[in-house]
Amino acid sequence: MSAAEFADHVAPRPRRRRRRWVVALLVVILGAGAAAVAVKKPFRDEATPKSDAADNAATTSLATVARRTLNAQTSVNATLGYADTYNVVNKAMGTVTAVPDVGTVVKRGQVLYDVDGNPVILLYGSVPAYRTLAEGASASDVTGRDVRELNANLVALGYASESDLDPTSDEFSWATKAALKRLQADLGVKETGVLTLGQAVFLPGPARITEAKATLGSPAAPGSPVLAATSTTREVSIALDATLQSQVNVGDKVTITLPDNSTTPGVVTSVGTVATAARGADSSPTITVTVKPTHPAATGRLDKAPVQVSITTATIRHALVVPVAALVALSGGGYAVEVVAADGVHHLVPVSLGLFDDSDGLVQVTGSALAAGQRIVVPSS
Repeated sequence: MSAAEFADHVAPRPRRRRRRWVVALLVVILGAGAAAVAVKKPFRDEATPKSDAADNAATTSLATVARRTLNAQTSVNATLGYADTYNVVNKAMGTVTAVPDVGTVVKRGQVLYDVDGNPVILLYGSVPAYRTLAEGASASDVTGRDVRELNANLVALGYASESDLDPTSDEFSWATKAALKRLQADLGVKETGVLTLGQAVFLPGPARITEAKATLGSPAAPGSPVLAATSTTREVSIALDATLQSQVNVGDKVTITLPDNSTTPGVVTSVGTVATAARGADSSPTITVTVKPTHPAATGRLDKAPVQVSITTATIRHALVVPVAALVALSGGGYAVEVVAADGVHHLVPVSLGLFDDSDGLVQVTGSALAAGQRIVVPSS
């Protein structure tokens, strides 16, 4: 139909019909205008964005490019407990007549267990008891590291002063014998001034009892285990994937997330060098990494508790950072972020990537056209 025929055909139609054509035409024009606005400003709250992000009707939101200190962190599963485990080995002959309850903490000079009703006490030291210690004809007759440990304990317990007994001396002197008699008097045993083999157990520090290996009435044969214990030092142990060894160093700062979701700081104290094969065909070999809590009391008293550890492997100050989710992979390689200008126009700004913070989902970026304070598009989760 030609334009003239269309005009002749429409002219005699009622005005009501003409009004419908006009309305239809207006709908088309307005729809096209709305589409143009949607392309230019697709964010509902773009005119007054919030400080962190502005929600929108689409599946994206806005974030702000920021300048801040960025920490590269690796988050791993770990176990909270106590450092060091001890096997308390008996050296006396007789019958076990007393053992402590599990959970008891035994300190220097206190009783670990009883044999034939006689107390076996805890003294601190790294050399185990292996002989009876007694005064010789002269101080130089009985010497050794075990004697030095005994002297140090007698002074630490207050049974001799440093002026009377040198705590670093490795000689069993008259002062050692006198101090030992005072200790025996307090224990209620015969004051011989002789430390008979089996009367004391030397451990590196306080012992937290975890198991009674001997029952009351059982024979206390020399060399038999009586108790299992740990130190009272709080520690976090990590079975770290061996491939991550180079990313963790002694002195690295960590954040420990406890079972109640509270957090407390710590520091890496050791990184294993020998990999252990993990169970399961799909499991990777692991190394043991230990962490010391900065505030041990904040970790409570749970033993073998599962925790999360975020290890800070690197730190950069004044880094320009964006959410990792804001990165756009470019077809030719590399990455960009989608910047929203003040007038609402979007454009891609190429960036180079630096340090990643996996815990906070941030990444360091550099780009000549990117600056702190700019608004960028981030896909909504």
